[in-house]
Order: sequence, then C-alpha cells, then structure tokens
Amino acid sequence: MFRGNHPTRVDEKGRLKLPAEFKRHIEEKYGNKFYITSKDGKTAEVHPIEEWEKIEQKLALMPNSNPSKKKFLDLVSYYGQMAEMDTQGRVLVPQILRESAKVIGDVVVFGKLTYLEVTNLDAFRQNMEANPLTESDAEALARFGL
Repeated sequence: MFRGNHPTRVDEKGRLKLPAEFKRHIEEKYGNKFYITSKDGKTAEVHPIEEWEKIEQKLALMPNSNPSKKKFLDLVSYYGQMAEMDTQGRVLVPQILRESAKVIGDVVVFGKLTYLEVTNLDAFRQNMEANPLTESDAEALARFGL
C-alpha cells in the first residue's frame, strides 16, 4: 500500500524522481514497469503495471458498447503511456500529461493505496482549500466505518 505524501521533482526532461519510501516499496513488490495516465488531465497517476492490469481485467468484463467504458479508455489512453523506472528511480511522465497537469519542477507524490498520484503543489493546495471535507463527506465515510 502506498501512503502519505512526499515532495519531489520532475526534471526538465520530464522524469519524475520517485521518493525513496515509495521506490523501496515498488522494488520489493512490483518491479520497474508502470502505466502512467490521468482521468482528468489535472493529476498524473503512476500505476505499477500489476495494479493497472487489475483495472484492465475489470474493464474487459464490460461490453465494448458501454459509453462509460469508451470515455474512460479514451481518457486513460490519451494521457497514458507505459514507463520503466531507471536505476536512479526515475520514470518519464508523458509530455501531454506534464503540460496538462503542470507537473514540471516541484511536485507532490501522494500514496493512493495501489498507485501514486503526482500533482502540482500549488494547484493541490488551492483545490484543498476550495473543497474542504464536508459534513456529508464525513457521513459517506462513516457508512464504510471510517
């Protein structure tokens, strides 16, 4: 499981330096292959290929005529590319996604249980302030025992 947040950088060549704690977990459990994509163009998602294949297996169960499946696949394919972690713990973020999500220079990497989310720090702070956890959010989480 990926937890917490770690500041890092995306260099001028578009390579994300994976934070040491996440890199260690990845090497122990997953290896070095990833699918990097986005569902909204505002954040980059770094999925170990093993976890991404679980999503693909679920998608394969849906009929191809399902419009939600088509929209989802269009998005994750448009922003997505396979990536391999180099010996220094870096992965290349697709250029179209770097530009769309503004993940260049200083970024924050969040652990999202089965994948990592990379976001522009300033944009994340603005969104967090504009959309705080509400009473109805707390009620929805309580229904799951949280």
